[in-house]
Amino acid sequence: MKFGTFAAGFTGLAALSAGGLALSWEWSSDPVPPALAAASAWSPAALQVPRVVETAFPTQGQPGTERIPVFKPLPLLQEIADSDNALPEIEPVLTRWSREIAPGETLDAVLEEAGLAANTRAEVALAIGAEYDLRRLRPGHSITLIKTTDGAARSVSLTVGDGVRIEAIFGEEPSTSVVSPEPEIVTLAGEAVIGSSLFAALEEADMPARFAVDLAQMLGGTVDFRRDMSGGEKLQLLWREARLGNERIGQPDLAFAALEIGGALYEIVWPDSGSGQATIYVDGEVLRVFAQPVEGARLSSVFGRRTHPVYGNVRMHTGVDFAAAGGTPVHATAPGQVSFIGWRNGYGRVVELSHGSDTMTRYAHLSSTPDELTQGQRVAAGDMIGRVGATGTATGPNLHYEVLVEGRPTDPLTDERLASATERQTDDTALSRLAEARALMAASLDREIALQTTESL
Repeated sequence: MKFGTFAAGFTGLAALSAGGLALSWEWSSDPVPPALAAASAWSPAALQVPRVVETAFPTQGQPGTERIPVFKPLPLLQEIADSDNALPEIEPVLTRWSREIAPGETLDAVLEEAGLAANTRAEVALAIGAEYDLRRLRPGHSITLIKTTDGAARSVSLTVGDGVRIEAIFGEEPSTSVVSPEPEIVTLAGEAVIGSSLFAALEEADMPARFAVDLAQMLGGTVDFRRDMSGGEKLQLLWREARLGNERIGQPDLAFAALEIGGALYEIVWPDSGSGQATIYVDGEVLRVFAQPVEGARLSSVFGRRTHPVYGNVRMHTGVDFAAAGGTPVHATAPGQVSFIGWRNGYGRVVELSHGSDTMTRYAHLSSTPDELTQGQRVAAGDMIGRVGATGTATGPNLHYEVLVEGRPTDPLTDERLASATERQTDDTALSRLAEARALMAASLDREIALQTTESL
């Protein structure tokens, strides 16, 4: 009862307080501005459902209507592209490979070492072989190869000696050419005093010692170098060399020789033609005309008994041997007639010349003979009748040269029969050649002495 009366009184009091507050707020507040009232009355419009629009796209492989924008190059780039000075195509990187051919090697083996494929090697061999017989490859020849990094050959050069090169270029159309440089021919002179031997005198005078062989061939039938020379004899030589820059090409060639022996003056004049034919003079008179069988060769074996280089027993050597490179020309030593061309057992390929009724010369171990050379044909001294080879029983390239008198071998370096078979030249032309050679010798010696004096200073 008391609790109910209390609650009712509290409720009445609360209502009376709320009414008083409401009246107090109304009496004390300012009126609301119209703009604020309008803003408070605003509400956003209802959201609309988006409308779906169907669009037909082109299927694969059919043209569409979409336009692809085209970008135009900048003016400067357009000018570069339109100009004639466009940037060149980038060439592949090239490498150079070179080395000499070793004994027993083939071109294919060398190119395989260089990294060329089999088909490329075959192409190179065909190109080089078009200008050079690859069977003539020798140690010392060299190969130079220019190729790309993937092994494609651009050029191949084969140097075969004396500055001669066979060059093959591989491009759209492969081409092969032979490059032969033009060497300078220089004339040199020297003077020596013979002491113990001719070889030693030439070496001491700084002249090619191989000239001793040429002198022995030319004067062997007239002068006995062992008995007739007592020491102190004076020798003068004039020779020619082919040079490329400071490098000598090939072997030097004798042009003139003068040797005093026993009070007699022996002089030899070689022609400029390179035929090997020379004229021998004694005290200014023509003695005979002689042609060396192999010009510039080395006398490797003399006439007489010797130990055979192949069979090992002691046998009679019926001629003399001249060691020379395969393919070196072989010349007739005197005018005659071809009596035989063919094969003779251990002699190999042979050419035999008859000089009158009782004298014959034989040239053996030849690699080849001229196609135009036939049996019965007449030849002159110095004519080429074959090339040095190693046919028959031979240990290497050389010429076996024999002189037979009435069928019996004689020493080619001492027999006088060929001198009578050789045509003598007693006309004014031979004497004028001797005078010209003497004048050139004197002028060249004066020049050499002047150069040596200048160098020593």
